[in-house]
Amino acid sequence: MAGPTTAERGERQQESSDPPLVRRRLRLPRPRTIIILTVVLALLGAGAVWALYGSQWLRVERVSVSGTRVLTPEQVREAADVPVGVPLISVDSTAIEARLRRKLPRIDEVDVVRAWPHGIGLKVVERTPVLIVEKGGNFVEVDDEGVRFATVSERPKGIPTLELTVSRSSSAAASLRRFGEDRLVREAVRVARAIPAAVARSTEVVKVRSYDDISLELGDGRTVAWGSGEKGAAKARTLTALMKASPDARYFDVSVPTAPVSAGS
Repeated sequence: MAGPTTAERGERQQESSDPPLVRRRLRLPRPRTIIILTVVLALLGAGAVWALYGSQWLRVERVSVSGTRVLTPEQVREAADVPVGVPLISVDSTAIEARLRRKLPRIDEVDVVRAWPHGIGLKVVERTPVLIVEKGGNFVEVDDEGVRFATVSERPKGIPTLELTVSRSSSAAASLRRFGEDRLVREAVRVARAIPAAVARSTEVVKVRSYDDISLELGDGRTVAWGSGEKGAAKARTLTALMKASPDARYFDVSVPTAPVSAGS
């Protein structure tokens, strides 16, 4: 009987040289295996949902507060009104932030953090007053954005008073109509932030007569004509140099920083 042909021998050699995985047929998981895996995954999912929402393990038990300076932690907790005993995952952090900003305008920023497994953390940043406005024997605090955020009975130390004294002149009245009181307050804040540190410590009043007529009254009786809030850095440098050059002067004008003026002694 004749042996295999040359072609048949080549096919057999090719088959024997193929990797075992190539020769094997792909085997699909058995139906029982698929059912078992499906049941296991469903049980794990149900268990996770129960742990987050139905169990007593991950519920709110305490509320911590950090970052307060003037406010007390108790005030923040009361305003936040975090529901104790509810599942931690269900706490609405956006609603808590909104309540805090609405009830406590002194708060500038707030971050509500879930502290697993039982806590809620409230990290707050309070507004810092840059100016104060006297009103009915109290003092309204104004922050660096011009926001009037709190009224206190005692004058904050080291914070200048804002005096908005728009004159009856046509130019001043036009300035008020054009910019509005809120814009003039923001310009005063802009000036207050630009005052050199050495001068800021003795500044008692920031007086606004119009948009481009803002002046400073210092505690020792000296006066600074600042002008508008524009070119604040240049005006600060000029004022520092002018005060060093004329230490006995009582009046300084840096409204045009390239042409400063000092007078009086």
